Amino acid sequence: MKTINKSEAEERIIKLREIINDYRYHYHVLDESIMSEAAADSLKHELSLLEEQFPELITPDSPTQRVAGKPLDKFEKVVHKKRMISLADVFSEEEIKDWISRNEKLVPGGVIKEFFTDIKMDGLACSLKYKNGLFVQAVTRGDGLVGEDVTLNVRTIENIPLKISELGDVEVRGEIILFKKDFEEIQEKQRKSGEKEFANPRNLAAGTIRQLDPKVAASRNLKFMAYDLVSPDLPTHSEAYEKLRELGFRTSNEDKVFSNSEMKQLFDYIKNLDDYRKSLPFNTDGMVIKINDRKIYDSLGIVGKTPRGAVAFKFPAEESTTKVRDIVISIGRTGAATPVAILDPVEVAGSTVRHASLHNADEIARLDVRIGDTVIVYKAGDIIPQIKEVLAPLRPEGTEPFDYESALKSQYPDLSFERPFGEVVYRVKGESSDFILKRSIEYYASKPALNIEGLGEKNVALLVESGLVKSLPDLYRLTKQKVSSLERFADVSAGKLIENLNKSKTPPLNKFITSLGIRHVGAQTSIALANKFKSIDALKNAEKDDLLAIPDIGEVVAESVLAYFADEDNLKMLSELEGLGVSPVFEDLSSAPLAGNSYIISGTLDSYGREEAEDKLRAFGATITKSVTKTTTALILGEKPGASKLKKANSLGIKTLSESDFLKLIGK
Repeated sequence: MKTINKSEAEERIIKLREIINDYRYHYHVLDESIMSEAAADSLKHELSLLEEQFPELITPDSPTQRVAGKPLDKFEKVVHKKRMISLADVFSEEEIKDWISRNEKLVPGGVIKEFFTDIKMDGLACSLKYKNGLFVQAVTRGDGLVGEDVTLNVRTIENIPLKISELGDVEVRGEIILFKKDFEEIQEKQRKSGEKEFANPRNLAAGTIRQLDPKVAASRNLKFMAYDLVSPDLPTHSEAYEKLRELGFRTSNEDKVFSNSEMKQLFDYIKNLDDYRKSLPFNTDGMVIKINDRKIYDSLGIVGKTPRGAVAFKFPAEESTTKVRDIVISIGRTGAATPVAILDPVEVAGSTVRHASLHNADEIARLDVRIGDTVIVYKAGDIIPQIKEVLAPLRPEGTEPFDYESALKSQYPDLSFERPFGEVVYRVKGESSDFILKRSIEYYASKPALNIEGLGEKNVALLVESGLVKSLPDLYRLTKQKVSSLERFADVSAGKLIENLNKSKTPPLNKFITSLGIRHVGAQTSIALANKFKSIDALKNAEKDDLLAIPDIGEVVAESVLAYFADEDNLKMLSELEGLGVSPVFEDLSSAPLAGNSYIISGTLDSYGREEAEDKLRAFGATITKSVTKTTTALILGEKPGASKLKKANSLGIKTLSESDFLKLIGK
């Protein structure tokens, strides 16, 4: 580059930014190309060289500032100024008419003049904030009230303007998505490299934004599709969309306005949209219908998490057929026993379905679903897999009706169940939901699990009974101020508990699996599961054969794991934990000093308690067993060891170690 002074550089930089931003807008927002990609890259290169030479001329809205920065340690929490809402679902023309009728009773004059509609995109909801025209922050929906700051990742999305013409505070909301073609290109790369394929574009887009390293987001062609302008406030939703496009944001361009006299056209449009959506470049699971007048929309308020003034029409679910391989029963957080069908994996509505809820014993009897049956599976609202129908003519000979009570006894021999009068659900007898919640939190925080100091029996009882903790994820919603208001806590102890909870957000994967309290899955089985699947997501999608391929895992443990990850409540809890920053880490101990060795501790040690000593050995890759076999490496003897274990070790020629030998093993 020839020598250039600062004044000339500033003039050139301004012109380069203008033409590069114009190219970006046409290419990434309008899907038009005003120059070749190579020419645009050349201009970007010239701009980066000039900014490198004159760094004082770099501004936050420069195209060069989209590059991925350094990885973060964690995402910061951000409170939304205006709640990010969810929409109530409707599935028929009749339900839409009922929704309109309910609202007209609440509107002055009893008539709603216009309705605004738009395609409902299947992505990650996100809020973008601008100050004085510059992009300053991106926040995920989170729980609607509090989200996570993902600015560094979102800044890499090319179709988001870093500078807009509107000054003052501007907030734009939309969905972060992957176009179908971009998703297929990523899948092809995964296939060629032998890597696992992703489930669907929505999950990949959401997972990408939640990566701590912005380089991951920069490597994928994510798009931001705007659907709401929170501020400045405009009279109608249709005017807000026009303003969004004027400011340079991409929308679906499928938005329409229907007057009160055009309801037939609206319903015809919905019917045609189910087929038309297949030709769209992005996935959609429905259509949003809003009262166009924003003053009326806002005046109707919110019920729970959903506004009265809008609904989401969901398209009819896609269907497919598959076979029922097993029926397992899951015990949820409240002690309710929920049956789940384990299926041959099948693609339904863009994702792989491996299990379907059977709800209760009455539903099984109504469907007469049996192990071995071929069934029609669909997704209710394109979300929850369910069995629509049993194809009885394809039923194998000799199948028997499913005996629910016998299955409860065989799968949970140590529990008693009752079906309260007038209810359809069997529940664990004699245990309240609060009791189960307390026990599950105590176990989650116990030494074999996450070892969270400050969550003993009395403190857990206090947190639950005070109403501060109504579910396990609520632990991570606690604040020092909330905890210190309780009787047993002062500022110091409350602060220490919050600190310990934050430390527990990145536990070893095997400890996290243990903490879930899956029946029949203890510390050693958790290690085996962690070593096999290496992530919670992979374990969620495990098939029975994958589980049975692990040494020492049989039918009972496999069914218990399948039942746990088939339970909707458990999956929701895991999703909430992930949203609150809980991210287990896989530790590969295959090359650790004691990998491949198996030990048993018998008797009392002076240096450590039994569980702590076993954890020390596991940290060096060792396996801990309960009984002496010919594959045992050594029996570690403390005070008053078990005579039978010592006798068997001697008979098999198994080496015995003293406590001092044990301490040498773990480097003490």
